[in-house]
Amino acid sequence: MKFLAITLIVHRTDPVTGVRKSTHDRFKEVLDNALLAEELGFDGFGVGQRHERPFISSSPTVVLSHIAALTRRIRLFTAVTTLSLLDPVRAYEDYATLDHLSGGRLELIIGKGNGAAQRDLFHVTPEDQWERNAESYEVFRQIWRHDKVTAKTRFRPELKDAEVWPRPYQRPVRVWHGSATSKESVDLAARYGDPLFSANVTHPIEPYADLIRHYRERWEHYGHDPAAIAVGAGTAGLLVTPTSQEALKVYRPIFEAQLAFQKQFGLPAVFETLEDFVERSSALIGSPQQVIDKVHRYHDQFGHTVLHLHADANGLTDVQHSASLQLFQAEVAPVLRREIPDPPFAWAPALPVTEESAHV
Repeated sequence: MKFLAITLIVHRTDPVTGVRKSTHDRFKEVLDNALLAEELGFDGFGVGQRHERPFISSSPTVVLSHIAALTRRIRLFTAVTTLSLLDPVRAYEDYATLDHLSGGRLELIIGKGNGAAQRDLFHVTPEDQWERNAESYEVFRQIWRHDKVTAKTRFRPELKDAEVWPRPYQRPVRVWHGSATSKESVDLAARYGDPLFSANVTHPIEPYADLIRHYRERWEHYGHDPAAIAVGAGTAGLLVTPTSQEALKVYRPIFEAQLAFQKQFGLPAVFETLEDFVERSSALIGSPQQVIDKVHRYHDQFGHTVLHLHADANGLTDVQHSASLQLFQAEVAPVLRREIPDPPFAWAPALPVTEESAHV
């Protein structure tokens, strides 16, 4: 099993202390967390893309480029690239450049995104967002694979023998499809034989397991080898401590503050108590053995081979957060790496090419 640390770069007050860091300090925290993730042995670090409050992750390529310059080994993920909002040509240019600068460490997780504010900002409607996502991905995919592209498009000017530079380093870059609740993203992933990444954050396990089963069914429908399937899954929180009692004590004020925030803004509370949250959500809160057992319980339903954890403290102190990540890597990750297989592909740059061989 492989492990990612992911941030959406949420920028709001700490749920426990009520203090909000400056924008500058919040970005520095992201860089520090990326360095910590590489130091601790995480396999990837992901940065989301959002264009609305309370996020400041509107430029993931810029952030990931800086992280690429600071790191050497860790793979760099987008989480997610909202292709429904982007011109696929411009998106390709940014990500191909980033892939070169990182030495072929880029992997994309794409999705249509959500949130009314960012849809309005880019003049995307609920009715056309899925079509935009599919069209943008199809064009993006062609550009990455072909030196010249012709494409009839609805949401951007058509392409005719178009050349887009720079040509890629990885041939091709791996693209995961982020999925939260919709069969459209699942079907798109299965159609192209691409890996799936389940959000697995808001709800109990059942709706996510249903979508992953649908993905496997569609994968076979499109004629792909079932042995080539790769599934990733998210988590709703992380706190690993030596005992379960300590984990509950530390996390309780965080959960209560988050619950109060949801109720203040009229948001539905899926989990009304901390105990229910720990038991039925995807959050990994407890002793190392409890966390191992829970990941196995989800793996029984998902068959996933990649897991993402929160890169941010999310209400923990920096000391608590660092200690939790260290304990995870020391006592949880080694067991899961032994007991759950890796994805069915190399965790490395995909066929890097030289400028000369690109034109052969």
